[in-house]
Amino acid sequence: MGRFVRSASLTGYREVASAAGLDSHAMLAEFGLPAACLGQTDLKLPVDAVRGLLEASAERTNLEGFALLMAEKRRLAHLGPVGLLLREQPTLRHALEALARYANRMNNAMFLTLQHTSSVCLLRGELITGGEGPARQSTELVAAVVFLSLREVLGEPWSPLRVFFAHAAPADLTVHRRVFGDAVVFGQDLNGISWPRDRLDVPNRQADPILARYARDLVNSTFTDRGLMTDQVRELVLTQLASGRTSIDAAAHQLGLSRRTMHRQLLREGHSFSGIVDDVRRELASRYLADKHRTLAEISELLGFAAPSGFSRWHRRNFKDTASRKRVKRARA
Repeated sequence: MGRFVRSASLTGYREVASAAGLDSHAMLAEFGLPAACLGQTDLKLPVDAVRGLLEASAERTNLEGFALLMAEKRRLAHLGPVGLLLREQPTLRHALEALARYANRMNNAMFLTLQHTSSVCLLRGELITGGEGPARQSTELVAAVVFLSLREVLGEPWSPLRVFFAHAAPADLTVHRRVFGDAVVFGQDLNGISWPRDRLDVPNRQADPILARYARDLVNSTFTDRGLMTDQVRELVLTQLASGRTSIDAAAHQLGLSRRTMHRQLLREGHSFSGIVDDVRRELASRYLADKHRTLAEISELLGFAAPSGFSRWHRRNFKDTASRKRVKRARA
């Protein structure tokens, strides 16, 4: 089954592309996207086509901040019912929980998870598009939309500690600094935004509890279910890889299911736990290998392997080549 995103994700594309000298309709046609998606917000678009469009647009215009320029043209309303829900949440904590809950239903490739330490809260965001190409622009677009939406809801007091990106820094940081300020850092082990835990209960002065209930009912009627078991497991696998441990038993426990029940539901959707782990690893491996600043040992650790030798065997089995040779071929290409 394909992964889709609302056409609202391309809000601002026509204006940014035109200002940079691109023919937006020709670009859409090249990636098999309908021209109508620039005027409508609720069309379902293939995620990997949108990813390819944004990457090609940034490359051809030489604008590393292409997606951020699009994000600056967005408003909370472009998130649809979820935007209304965020606006009426009483605190940052409630807004983050709502984002994490509904993100994957708005965009099948987007996985937002909340992680806590004793002093810090991290909203981690990863995109699994089903393709092996770069996802820098899509990743930055998601981060900027989340960042700017929360600032629109809560104002300046909500400011985060850091905005993390796994990819390398652009040559020109002007647009990134304008959007994120000095909080943005690159070359990290993950993509996400962090806050001090003691800031999570910053009140939203404009929140209305009656409108919040209405918004939640509206969102739940728009997104009628939690989605495929495959997507739920994919989200858990992303979290498990970060901890260095992937386990079907742990995933089943977190979903409140037995291992057998989860396996049976995945099988009905044409997937298996080990297959999902490999799919996620393949996509992330391709992105990490494209980053010349990352060592193979670092990539092995990020993908949850106990040792680089395990990563090497897995890579040869999945890509029919060694990781080092594939990296050289990518660089030459």
